[in-house]
Formats: sequence, structure tokens, C-alpha cells
Amino acid sequence: MIQITLPDGSKREFPGPVTVSEVAASIGSGLAKAALAGKIDGKVVDTSFSITQDSPLSIITAKDADGLEVIRHSTAHLLAYAVKELFPDAQVTIGPVIEHGFFYDFSYKRPFTLDDLAAIEKKMTELSNKDEPVTRRVLPRDEAVAYFKSLGEHYKAEIIASIPANEDVSLYREGRFEDLCRGPHVPSTGKLKHFKLMKLAGAYWRGDHRNEMLQRIYGTAWATKDELQQHLTMLEEAEKRDHRKLGRELDLFHIDEHSPGTVFWHPKGWTVWQGVEQYMRAVYRDNGYQEVKGPQILDKGLWEKTGHWDKYRDNMFTTESEKREYALKPMNCPGHIIIFNQGIKSYRDLPLRYGEFGQCHRNEPTGGLHGIMRVRAFTQDDGHIFCTEEHILPECVAYTTLLQKVYADFGFKNIIYKVATRPAQRIGTDESWDKAEHALMESLRASGCEFEIAPGDGAFYGPKIEYTLKDAIGRQWQCGTMQVDFSMPQRLGAEYVGEDGARHNPVMLHRAIVGSLERFIGILIEEHAGALPTWLAPMQVSVLNITDSQAEYAREVTKTLQNQGVRVNLDLRNEKITYKIREHSMQKLPYILVLGDKEMAAGAVAVRARGNRDLGVMPVDAFVQMIAEDITHKSVI
Repeated sequence: MIQITLPDGSKREFPGPVTVSEVAASIGSGLAKAALAGKIDGKVVDTSFSITQDSPLSIITAKDADGLEVIRHSTAHLLAYAVKELFPDAQVTIGPVIEHGFFYDFSYKRPFTLDDLAAIEKKMTELSNKDEPVTRRVLPRDEAVAYFKSLGEHYKAEIIASIPANEDVSLYREGRFEDLCRGPHVPSTGKLKHFKLMKLAGAYWRGDHRNEMLQRIYGTAWATKDELQQHLTMLEEAEKRDHRKLGRELDLFHIDEHSPGTVFWHPKGWTVWQGVEQYMRAVYRDNGYQEVKGPQILDKGLWEKTGHWDKYRDNMFTTESEKREYALKPMNCPGHIIIFNQGIKSYRDLPLRYGEFGQCHRNEPTGGLHGIMRVRAFTQDDGHIFCTEEHILPECVAYTTLLQKVYADFGFKNIIYKVATRPAQRIGTDESWDKAEHALMESLRASGCEFEIAPGDGAFYGPKIEYTLKDAIGRQWQCGTMQVDFSMPQRLGAEYVGEDGARHNPVMLHRAIVGSLERFIGILIEEHAGALPTWLAPMQVSVLNITDSQAEYAREVTKTLQNQGVRVNLDLRNEKITYKIREHSMQKLPYILVLGDKEMAAGAVAVRARGNRDLGVMPVDAFVQMIAEDITHKSVI
């Protein structure tokens, strides 16, 4: 007898080997119909998987996260099946699951078009409606290589040939299409109903620019029609909020081919930048940080000592002078240790908090660059806290509280907390990792924050808390971080004199709140759809006259606002007032002041707030007080 233990603790017995689908059927016909896969001892398997010994089993349906993963994986294969049906000469390569969907790369004699994309999606629907079974078989590696060569699938043959010779490989067939895959997959194509092909792109074979450029088709797949529609609606909204589009329309910045991956800030965009930087500078000042500044270029030997050279060498820009090799810093932490090492430090000096708006350079691949969200040159609001083990918990608790206030001031109140634990490749002892991970988790518990564990996602030198923002349309942005590091101070000889008179290595807490200022500003632009809060808006007020007779009064109002520190634009053009209002509204200004004869006679202004809201006529002093309170309270209008 074989005993199956279900998630609710109940048990079912079967006289011999039993498949996942047979177990589901024994529970009920509804579950049997909904079953997409099974989960045994943490491993997801096909519904056709035969269970030969006592095992715990969960039946996976479309309602489960694992079920959605299986749907997306299987839909990638359905895409390849459809392409082969329509374009038999196309060669298939790889088709993994990605966030919200999947892609598949193909080699074909001509570029696919948008019309092709529509035809492929239509064919996928036809194949889904056939509800063809998806079956698995296993072949020895060499036999599988020969099989795919016989089909003319040379890329697949190359992939399989890279697998060790003594291993078997699994293949999945649906209809006339068979593909290499570890699985698992849905039991039949009819389970795949809610998908959409999104776009075409190029991708080098095996990610190497020396290889052939393949054609990549991206798609999304969901468990239900409603979820698919919600996702497509979110993408439409995201397109409207795209920071690259808004950056052009609002004249904030541009990216230029003369310096790929770096930002050319325009006056308005640099005003936003300064708003963020000066705000964060006040955060440093008010929370016990001393601002420092390290050099851009540091000797290769330093990066070797810290371990960064082995881990990040391919992403570092290097240079040479007088037969000495240097690297542009990809992060600021080693420079802060060098500053710490100047002079003798006592336990009374700790915790010692350094902060820097440090410019970093990372040699990101061209294909990975994305507006100002992912660049090669960026500035971090970087901070490092040198402390004792006893300081870790209170410092982390205080930091989480501070971070929550900062995010709220920028308009973010929905934060996701994760603790990323030790990776397989790491430095330091298990004892130090135990202490660090425990301190981070306890700090979040003390802060009243629910958190998830991200196993193996820590930095090579220490675990970290990841603070992720959830924006207005549900997207997630990982920005803040707090990392506990026992190793780097020791590697670079950082010491303090303890209460016992002996020398000790401090613990180093790596922390950033907004992270890359470039990326954070991009997130802000998209969160607020370009309509930045008044305190951050590059231009806060436009003053518009109706006729020339109010020109002098308009100048006086403008001067009054400027004297109060308000960023104001004066528009005295001889244009219709409706035209001027519309034009300034398109710049997403917080306030527009309209001045006619009545306003001039009363020493007042007619106020229009963003969103075409008419706030009526008010004295100039009243408006000055209103906008001052708006700026002080960091209101979102």
C-alpha cells in the first residue's frame, strides 16, 4: 500500500503506484479537472507523475503561485508550437518564464512582424481549443541530440550536447510539436486560455554579441480572463506613466548616444534632482549622519581585498595610469572604511554614521539599460554605520522607522519587507551569518513589520533587508536596503579600541533609502504620472495675465512668490488665456494663477489647481500661505 498525506493532514491509501491525477480524482471530479500539477516534498511534478512510495502531496491548481508558473511555462511551449505550425523553417531555442509571463527565442530567415504576431496568437488559440494532451518521455543525451538534429533543430541539439553525457533528458510533446524541457507542464493545451503576445525584440544566442541575433517573442499568461485584463489595463496605464515619455514631454532629461547609460539633466529635471538630494541631505543631518565624499577611482588591489573584484569584475569600468590598474567605483563602501581608518576610533565613537551622495559606475549591458531606471552612472544616497554587535538591533529599528517616514513624504505608504539570507557563495563564518540574519529579523519584528524570507538572496558579504515600494498601479520597486557586514571591515583592517582596551573590528551596516537617485526619480515620475507633489515640482506656479493691462501686476505677484522661495513662471505672451491655461496645464503644474482686471483691482489672484480644479479668487497673501503649507506638509494634489 502507498499512503498519500494531503495538506490538511488527511491520508489516502492506494494499492500500488498512483499518479497525481489519480489522487486528485479520488478526492473529487472538480479537483481532478482543475489539477495542473502536483507538489511532492517541495518539488513540482506533472499530473502524470507516478508516486511509488509514501509521500506528502499537494494538488496544484491555477489558484496557486506554482500553478501560474506552470501555466506560463506551458504557454511558452504553446507559442513555440504555433510558430512551428506557421513557420516550419523557424528553429526554436529557449523559452523561459519571466515576471508576469514568458518569452521564446527563434532563429528565422526574416524578421517577424506585428502581423505575424497576431497570426501566431490566433494559432495558439486554435491549438489550445484542440485540447491536445501534453506527454513526457525521457531519452539518453546522445539520442536526444541526434533526434533534434534530424528535425533540423540545431540550437536544441547544441543545448542538449552541453549536458553531461551520462544524463538523460526529458522531452514534452503536444500534437506535432516536441520540445526539450525539465517540466512540469499542464496536462493538456486546453488548460491554456488566457494569454497575450506582447512584443518582439532581438536577443543574441546564449547572450553573446558574437553570436547570431535571434528573434524574441514576449507574452503574458494568467489563470483567469479577469487577471489577464487587469494586467493589460495596468500595462496601458504604465505606458501613459512611462518616465522616458514624460521626461521628454516635461523637458526633464534625455539619454544621448554620445554617452549610453548616463543622464543629461535639463534645468527642470535637475531641479527635481536637487529637491530629492537636499531632502535626503536634511535626513542625514537630522539623524546623526556625517556627510563624506570619496574618490571615483580606487586601486584594483582594494577591490581584490574586499572580494568585489572576483564578484563584479565584469561590471566594473577600469583604467590604467603609470602601470597601475584602477576601477571606477561601482559602490561606495570601501571608501567609507578608508575614511573610518584615519585616526584611532574608540567604542565611545560608535555608532559612527557616514553618508554620501556617491556617484557609482557599473558596466551594464546595453540591452539592460532602461531610461533613467537602469543606467551605467548613478548616484546613491549611500550610508554606512560602524557599530558594535549590540548596536545592530537598535540601529536597524531606527533605520526602518526613518525609511518609512521618508517614503511617506514621497507619497509611498505601501512597503513590502524581505530578509535576504546567505547565498551559497559567500564570505564570513556561519556564526557571523547567524548573528546577522537574526538581528535583521528581530529588528523588523520590533518595528511591527511582517516580512518574507528570500533564501539565498543576500549579498556575498552579508544578509540584508530589502524594502520594496508598491506604486499606484500595483508595481513593485525594490529601493531601500539594510545589510549587516562582519567581513569587509575585517578585510580592510577597520578597528576601534573597545572598553576592554583591546582592538576590535566594527560591524558595518550598509544602508540606502532611495538607492539610485536616478532610478528613484524615474519611479517618482511614474508614481505621480509626471504630476509631482508641489514641493518637488520643477515649476510650482505659473502666473498668467489676460491682457497687457495686467502685465505689471503679474510681475509684482511673481516677485512676491519668488521672495517666498516659490518656483514661479511668468507668462506675459499675447495669447488667448484659454490657450495659455491649456499649455501650462499640460506641464502638470500644481498651480496656475490667472490675473484679470478684477483680480488686479482687488489685489487677488484666480487660482486653478492641477486637475482643472478651480479654487476661486483669493488675496495674494492667502495663496502664499496656502502654497507654503502645501510645500511644508508635502501634500499630494
